[in-house]
Amino acid sequence: MPVTAGSGRAGLGWLGIVRLGLVQSAIGAIVMLATSLLNRVMVVEYALPVALPAALVAWHYAVQLSRPLWGHRSDTARRRTPWIIGGMAILALGAVLAVQSTGLLAASWGGGIALAVLAFAMIGAGVGAAGTSLLALLASETAPSRRAAAASITWVMMVAGIVVTAAIASKLLDPFSFERLRAVACSIALGAFCVALIAVLGVERAPASPDEARAPQAEPSAPVGSFGDALAEMMADPPARHFTMFVFLSMLAYSMQDLILEPFAGLVFHFSPGQSTGLSATQHSGVLIGMVVAGIGGSAFGQGTPTAMRRWIIGGCLGSAAALLGLAVAARFGPGWPLSANIWLLGFANGLFAVAAIGAMMSLAGAAGPGREGMRMGVWGAAQAVAFGLGGLTGAVGVDVGRALMGATERAFMLVFGAEAMLFVLAMWLALGVAAIRPVPPIARLTRKAVI
Repeated sequence: MPVTAGSGRAGLGWLGIVRLGLVQSAIGAIVMLATSLLNRVMVVEYALPVALPAALVAWHYAVQLSRPLWGHRSDTARRRTPWIIGGMAILALGAVLAVQSTGLLAASWGGGIALAVLAFAMIGAGVGAAGTSLLALLASETAPSRRAAAASITWVMMVAGIVVTAAIASKLLDPFSFERLRAVACSIALGAFCVALIAVLGVERAPASPDEARAPQAEPSAPVGSFGDALAEMMADPPARHFTMFVFLSMLAYSMQDLILEPFAGLVFHFSPGQSTGLSATQHSGVLIGMVVAGIGGSAFGQGTPTAMRRWIIGGCLGSAAALLGLAVAARFGPGWPLSANIWLLGFANGLFAVAAIGAMMSLAGAAGPGREGMRMGVWGAAQAVAFGLGGLTGAVGVDVGRALMGATERAFMLVFGAEAMLFVLAMWLALGVAAIRPVPPIARLTRKAVI
């Protein structure tokens, strides 16, 4: 069996990776329930302002700024499993409370808002604790040659969990009533928690000895230390710092088209609601295939090395930029442009860079030595959460401002899609910068400080 770098012990097998992928599926299922299904119910069935669910989703992303803290705590605890289980429990309970707050809003606006804010805070905290610890566990336990495939498997399973849960919920919710919504939501939350619990138990290996339990290190490295010290150490590492900027910029570009793609199809190409909704399925089919290609290709041809992963990242960023420039041209060209093919290519390129970025993330997470994966995954998860929260808003505001200033819908979309393309090019440049820098071992950083 392969050996995890830095541990000297056998890495996770394929079954263990798939089991952790089930945890990711459970996280995706509950998040879909809270951020997608409830969004529609609040706006359509309860006729609440569109800004309310949007603000709650943004709030749950803001709470995920706590990801570095959750990661650091799992580092210092030397165990990831309790944090995954605890995070899943908080996430499931938060989703149930979010549903309850939706019903309460009809009777008591103030009470419903207060409960919704609490519920979405719990959702953000649960995703932060469970998701960060899960990625840290994958990073520390997966052999380098399997990291690309592991990233692909877990992310494909997350998307599959979202799709399957949405399909099941759509069948069970008709005819709609609040009681039926509550029953379906509680069943999904409880079922997802049980799946995650069964999947994760026993995957993380117990320390081989009491000495390893106290200090599971295979090479000299400094103790994890306080949260502030661990964060400062990470930010002093040039590859980690550059990669944080890459994650933010690439995910900002990735999410900017979320809220404008369907309006673009309707306003410029005159698509019906059904046709524009079908574009989302087209895009996500491309994302899934891109993820599979990057996962297989990264492991088969690059042995999962950081350099190989960066090649896939660069290719995915360039492909995403090219596809977005195609959409900018499409805004000018109008009907007659192969819009569906263009959007599928965008999804495919997005899938390539997303999986490759996760694979590189796993490699860089362990570059500073054992016991630091959680902090690093937490910082990168927080950067992603902030980017996702800002991305959709930036894209939508950009179109509105562009239409107001230029008086032309097509030019506004050209501007936003062009800006997205430039962000992907900038993200690619940052990825090249990470490739040019070698991580500084913790013992070397300590020696440098001592000399200074």
